[in-house]
Amino acid sequence: MSEQDVAGDTCRLAVDGAKCAGCVARIEQALAAVPGVTAASMNLVERTALVSGPADPARLVEAVRAAGYSAEVIVDEDAAQAAREAAEVAGGQRLFRHALLALAIGVPIMLYGMITGDMGVHSQQSRIGWGLAGLATLFVLLVPGRHFFTGAWHALRGGHATMDTLVALGTGAAWLYSMLVVAFPAVFPHEARHVYFEASAMIIGLVDLGQWLEQRARGRASAAIRRLLGLAPKTARLLRRGADGSDEEVDVPLASVRVGDRLRVRPGEKIAVDGRVESGSSLVDEAMLTGEPLPVARQAGDPLSAGTVNQNGTLVYVAERVGRDTLLAQIVALVRQAQSTRPPIGHLADRVAAVFVPAVVLIAVCTALAWYAFGPEPPMAWMLVTSMTVLVIACPCALGLATPIAVIVGIGKAAEYGVLVRNGAALQHAASIDTLVLDKTGTLTRGKPSVTAVHVVDGVTEAELLGLVASLEQGSEHPLAQAVLQAARERGVVLAAPEEFTAVPGEGVRGRAGGRLVLAGNAALLAGAGIGIEALAGAAHEVTARAATPVYVAIDGRLAGLVAISDPLREDSVAAMDRLRRLGLRLVLLTGDNERTARAVASQLGIDEVIAGVPPQQKAAVVERLKAGGASVGMVGDGINDAPALAAARVGFAMGGGTDVAIEAGDVTLVRNSLHGVADAIEISAATLRNIRQNLFGAFVYNVAGIPLAAGVLYPFTGMLLDPMIAGAAMALSSVTVVSNANRLRFFRPGPAGSST
Repeated sequence: MSEQDVAGDTCRLAVDGAKCAGCVARIEQALAAVPGVTAASMNLVERTALVSGPADPARLVEAVRAAGYSAEVIVDEDAAQAAREAAEVAGGQRLFRHALLALAIGVPIMLYGMITGDMGVHSQQSRIGWGLAGLATLFVLLVPGRHFFTGAWHALRGGHATMDTLVALGTGAAWLYSMLVVAFPAVFPHEARHVYFEASAMIIGLVDLGQWLEQRARGRASAAIRRLLGLAPKTARLLRRGADGSDEEVDVPLASVRVGDRLRVRPGEKIAVDGRVESGSSLVDEAMLTGEPLPVARQAGDPLSAGTVNQNGTLVYVAERVGRDTLLAQIVALVRQAQSTRPPIGHLADRVAAVFVPAVVLIAVCTALAWYAFGPEPPMAWMLVTSMTVLVIACPCALGLATPIAVIVGIGKAAEYGVLVRNGAALQHAASIDTLVLDKTGTLTRGKPSVTAVHVVDGVTEAELLGLVASLEQGSEHPLAQAVLQAARERGVVLAAPEEFTAVPGEGVRGRAGGRLVLAGNAALLAGAGIGIEALAGAAHEVTARAATPVYVAIDGRLAGLVAISDPLREDSVAAMDRLRRLGLRLVLLTGDNERTARAVASQLGIDEVIAGVPPQQKAAVVERLKAGGASVGMVGDGINDAPALAAARVGFAMGGGTDVAIEAGDVTLVRNSLHGVADAIEISAATLRNIRQNLFGAFVYNVAGIPLAAGVLYPFTGMLLDPMIAGAAMALSSVTVVSNANRLRFFRPGPAGSST
């Protein structure tokens, strides 16, 4: 798919018969021509196609079939995944058997020619021997090589050529020529009575072997999805009320669980669905889902996510989201969609592949004509060998696999670290950003104000001050009021009922609690009441220097103290900023807070550039201004309030916090709510892009160098000519090499100790 978001009106198809980059190009063209399709992307690795737009699924299937392939709409992703895996296993076993069978026949034929020293029909005895070899080779073509010929026939009916066309033409022509030599040797000059049965059989065997190795490597590339799918348990322990009012436990299939059901999970078991703890306490391992290595404490009222592991306590929880609505299911769906998209760099291979196979056939014909006209005796034998070698070695399998295999591994690797990449374009662009704009509240900070210090004047205790202010604030919904109430609860302060309460807009609150007159707010509130704050000037300066807000408190007309309230930094914000700076990024703090508070936060984090006092609706304009100045901008926000700015950036990083709303907000979602996820995403993106370039370079170089070599361009100078069997082995191994190189990404570790790929 293009750079557009993968969410929305989409349809996924399971496609069968696609084997090379040329197949991908034709399937995408066929799908794009269907009315209603806005974008179509074929994933050669998973053999699936992702189509966007309000198109009729039946017409999509028909379009693929008209192009010479088979397809069906994927309705149940899990069932389709299981079917694909079963088909891959069966297909792999079949390829392996066919490879062994073809080589078991091809090797003796080759040895027969070497032992007899005669690879031609020059006597009645050799004619009989090679005739038997021809029949054995025909068996190889019809059984181990059958899929090449059926694939070529389907492609021909669709009006195009594929990898199967190249292999079928090469091996079929070699066998036909050899059989004509055996049947009618007198028709051919003595020097032209050469047979190539061993080449046909060995090519089929080697290409089948290569495809088997490639398939095994492809299976490893999709390991991330299988691990995610494996997180969900198959059953859940449902609690039902018995006749006597007690809870009865019943194990039920996961599909039977409904919202509102009460479930129990014991130590060592997996959480079945998303829910909220009703009773009990435990530590829950969420590492596979969020990338967070340490278990988190869960008790009554806390959320639970499907697939996470309960460690040491028994929990009773209420199901809140089940089936496809769970966070795990959404993550699996998002990773699947992202793996089906292609980064912009992948379209280079598409454009080449669209004309590659027809061009190869033309080159093979020109090669044959050139060798027939200018080659040595016997010209027919030489033209057959060279044209067959060109057809076999030129297969663009490696070219078609170069991008999607790396994307699948890269996006899967990111998911392991709690980084959800929405599409291939975001995966590519993340590596190119040079400026990172960071929201403050909820991104660099926890997004939840808390009391960080309490300063009192002589004669007033901390408990007395907090108790009176918290008592007064009980009816307020203001975030600062909630911070004071939370601090009082944590300290065990007993609260009194407020007797009077008045909110003074922009200044604070006043009222009575416990029979005493209380004022709590900024300096202006106390100044209006004629109360000086000079005694706390030093404490106030210290509080503001630490990016906290001082709330002055007066009791019965006298200054009593101040409460410092701040939105504390996330525990790992400082380390994450250091890491992002080491990646060479220009860091910009963008916030709606005042300049002084923003500067204090930036100072703690080592951020030099601060843009303060910007409301959420204007943040997108700041991002656009930075882009206009030539910056490649990444934006990090909370995924909801910062949605316009996230959309305006080249790559938007949404702090997910495990919410489905945030998953829809940015190009990249950080499930574990850590800014290290931004650095992880950038490093994985760079490693994936580097891997794609390596794959494309290797595939291009292989074809660019291999075709002239196969055509015999070096023969006039060195007398060297590529053997068709070597060409078959090289073609098969080129795909294996590309897939194996992409699989190196599975061992990549982002971070200071990460491996280079």
